[in-house]
Amino acid sequence: MLTVHYFAAARAAAGVASEQVKAPTTLGQLIEQLGKDHTGTTEAGMSMKEVLGRCNFLIDGAGNTQADSPLMGVSRVDVLPPFAGG
Repeated sequence: MLTVHYFAAARAAAGVASEQVKAPTTLGQLIEQLGKDHTGTTEAGMSMKEVLGRCNFLIDGAGNTQADSPLMGVSRVDVLPPFAGG
């Protein structure tokens, strides 16, 4: 199991700040799984799948956006949409 933490628009679309999920093999598989599992939208009407397509991800604190990044042994993934204001 790993903990997924959502921020900003990802939190709005997920409807939760964090959750525990069964870890798939790769980050790409996790993104696909989360897009299917969450049917909520942001206030602007973006689906979780749309939000995830714009996000960056931290895997146990390290920045990574490669779909083939392995998740074996990972305990935390942060989902970070683009933030305004730098």
